Amino acid sequence: MADVLGTTGEAARVLLVTAGFGAGRTTVLEQARRTAARAGVTVVRLAGEGEDDGPRDPADAVLTAAGGHLVLTGPATLHAGIPRAARSRLRAGGMEGLSALSEALASVARRMPLALVVDDADLLPEPAADALGLLLRVFRPYGVPVVLAGRDRSARAAADEVLGLPPLRPDDVARLVGLHVTRRFGRPADPALADAVARSLGSLAGNPRAVLSVLGTLDGRDLIELDGLLCLTRADLRLAAEDAFLLGFGRPHEPPYPGIVEAAIVTARVLDHADVHLDDAFRMTSPAGAQALERRLDRLIMDGVLTTDDRGRLSFAVPALAAALRDLPYERDVQANSARYVTALADRIGAEATGRGYPRLADRVAASGPLVPDSLAVPLLLAAAREEARTDWPRAARAYAAALDRLPPGDPRTPDALHEASALSLRHGDHAGLLGLGGVLEAVLDARGAQLVGETAELQSVAATRAWAALHEHHIDRVPATPIDLFPVAAELAALGGLYGVGPLTPRRTADAHPLPQTGPGGHRTPLPSPVELRLVAAAVGSRAELGQARRGLPVDALDDGTLDRLRDAAAYGDLAGAFGAVLGDRYVTEVDSVAAGYRGMVREHLAGDWDAALAAARRIEVRVRTRAVAGDPCLPRVLAAEMHCARGDVVRARAWLDLVPDAFAHPLAGRVRLAVGYWSGQREAALERARRDARRARKDGRLAGVERLLLRVVSLAALDGRPDTVREVVEELETLHEEADTPMTHEALLMARALADQDTDSALSAHRLVLRRGDAHLGALCCLRLAHLADDPRPWLTEAVRDARRLGLGGPFRTAVHRVADLRGIPLPRLRKADAQLSDADIRLVRMVSDGATNRRIAAELACSPKTVEQRLARLFRRTGCRTRTELAAFWLNEHLDRQGPGTDPTARGRRSVGAGP
Repeated sequence: MADVLGTTGEAARVLLVTAGFGAGRTTVLEQARRTAARAGVTVVRLAGEGEDDGPRDPADAVLTAAGGHLVLTGPATLHAGIPRAARSRLRAGGMEGLSALSEALASVARRMPLALVVDDADLLPEPAADALGLLLRVFRPYGVPVVLAGRDRSARAAADEVLGLPPLRPDDVARLVGLHVTRRFGRPADPALADAVARSLGSLAGNPRAVLSVLGTLDGRDLIELDGLLCLTRADLRLAAEDAFLLGFGRPHEPPYPGIVEAAIVTARVLDHADVHLDDAFRMTSPAGAQALERRLDRLIMDGVLTTDDRGRLSFAVPALAAALRDLPYERDVQANSARYVTALADRIGAEATGRGYPRLADRVAASGPLVPDSLAVPLLLAAAREEARTDWPRAARAYAAALDRLPPGDPRTPDALHEASALSLRHGDHAGLLGLGGVLEAVLDARGAQLVGETAELQSVAATRAWAALHEHHIDRVPATPIDLFPVAAELAALGGLYGVGPLTPRRTADAHPLPQTGPGGHRTPLPSPVELRLVAAAVGSRAELGQARRGLPVDALDDGTLDRLRDAAAYGDLAGAFGAVLGDRYVTEVDSVAAGYRGMVREHLAGDWDAALAAARRIEVRVRTRAVAGDPCLPRVLAAEMHCARGDVVRARAWLDLVPDAFAHPLAGRVRLAVGYWSGQREAALERARRDARRARKDGRLAGVERLLLRVVSLAALDGRPDTVREVVEELETLHEEADTPMTHEALLMARALADQDTDSALSAHRLVLRRGDAHLGALCCLRLAHLADDPRPWLTEAVRDARRLGLGGPFRTAVHRVADLRGIPLPRLRKADAQLSDADIRLVRMVSDGATNRRIAAELACSPKTVEQRLARLFRRTGCRTRTELAAFWLNEHLDRQGPGTDPTARGRRSVGAGP
């Protein structure tokens, strides 16, 4: 736009810039006008009569032309540049006035650069629009460029070029959200907040006005602070009421709403509880209104307000617009209309036939409440649920839930419906649906008597599947409050949760006596583990003997060594989803957003070294816990988040996460974090003693997985604190633990402990190789640091340790240890550059010429620029990379190039001449 405004003579042209409401068109136009003005162009704003009444520069002059229909506002030099004789002709109407205006503008343009800008060209009054069109098509002033801006292409006939203003990019949206939230609430925003705003806006995700409108509806109750970032707790983001119509329909509306807006409001309200299909909408409309409805829906679809999928389902292109429309006052009772239609249809063909033939009506019946009597609603809902279970399980699950809400606990249909509903939700990992059945199960228990319930296989299955869902949401206290003898399978799952840090430790029961249901209604195989698989998952936290005994019930080829290692790694972190995934394989199904699945991803990112992603997962889990009733009390994600912050040297944030964990929570991972936080808070002796007690308690409880890392931390901190006796004692404990558990993790920990206690280079080197093979970025950095202490050539190991530490964001204690090693070995600190200092193609070309010894003058000739420009570019590269000389800059590029060639390789594999010599 600025380039067009700066053209003169024959190059001058007319540019039409189109963009929707709120897309920033006026802001960009104003910025282009200022840019052109700074370049010496006299920019004149042209508007219609009565349109240019906004604030203006006092130095501006105002001219009217074309019979007063056009108003020109610009610097006084414009007024002075028009001959006195021509000024009187400007006010003439018709062709004479337009001709005079064209001659006057062309005359000024011959003496100085001149340009016209017209904002909201599509909103000009009709006389002004006609005059502007004639001016540009018939009387176009020579040498005067024009930029028109509007929401549509109505002025395209007069334009030489049309430019559609692009939407904001996702990165721009994230910056806009971050800036707004920081200014308004005083804290930066979690990146997930920008993602949520973009999802709620759909097709308007790149519209700045829409982004700010959604953010404007938030208040402090919709946000919680985690890790110093504000996280969103609200699910239904919406546009502000004053912006909804302008952004959604292109113009404001007031009640009574026109038919198109009314149809959008009704659709938004129905979509809140049901799918809306086009054929259903017409079926439920009277013949007299069908034609009007068709026109309105067609208009909403053509305007992009509504979209349809290949099954004819309607949805809003902008979910935040639907949320805003639902809040508008509306007098018609949408549910009453649905209830009348359903009742009439059920009276004519029967309730069950209606449910089987029209299963999509189940959502309408559920939302109608008492408007549809239970005698009709229950059989219709159950028939619809059974019909849709094969093709649309979410709707079937909603129909089952609605039917169970209406069925009395003593009704003979209730146990079967409860069993079918739980089996359906289990097959699809619907934990929220399973937990929602708890109230019905307890009501049945009260109504039918405990002994009868305990003997009912269907209700036993319901209790088991509900306990399975509670386990995945870390909400194990949702097992029904009854004697465990009534629900032995549920109690068995609760005991497994205790071993994995979900709920308290309880005595384990015999899984063989009460197998979990392996098939549901219709013979479908369930994702529940068999008794042998359940026993294997439980044994993974214990000794090698327990695990070997548990494997005996499985086929020889059921689990390979790699799968078994993944199972034991998951057990060490209390990762239930990872453990079940290793054992069950493709049979394992879980809700993607469940606490267990989120923690599984968090552990994976933690081990891989992407700690920012792992902490983002911790925040997502915490938000889920605080906003959804189905989620429980996830201690382990909080503990692992505290562990990462502690390793980064941020004890304050580590303590904030740890304060969310009950002090009675006992797990080796929690003991590890409490040790670090206590030690670095100054309570060294007490922290070490408590950690040793935690390790002994875990071993006594049979929870061996994870104890090795706790003991390794005790060894490390005791050695740092100058306690050789404690180091020796704990190494002996690690040796005993390894003999008992015999896992890759206990072997790594024992080797690292020996390297610390005995200054054994071979042990450190072996530990490093094992850690690389398993994949643990943090422990790998610690291994490299220990090898920097012990190896003949410490420099490569220290470089690798610093590189890993930078990737993980390790700070405080680790940086201190690095300095200590460098001083001890008499070597300089590695000069690594920031990970984000990647070089562009142009930068690489420049650095290559520098590395070839080219002078600034020679580089300038090659790049067709001045030596001063080369000097400035090199100065910027020095600042970005931290280099001080041209030689260092060339070495930095070579280092980055080699990293891209072979990332993540074992330093020991790069040509080591002797054991302990380093990479």
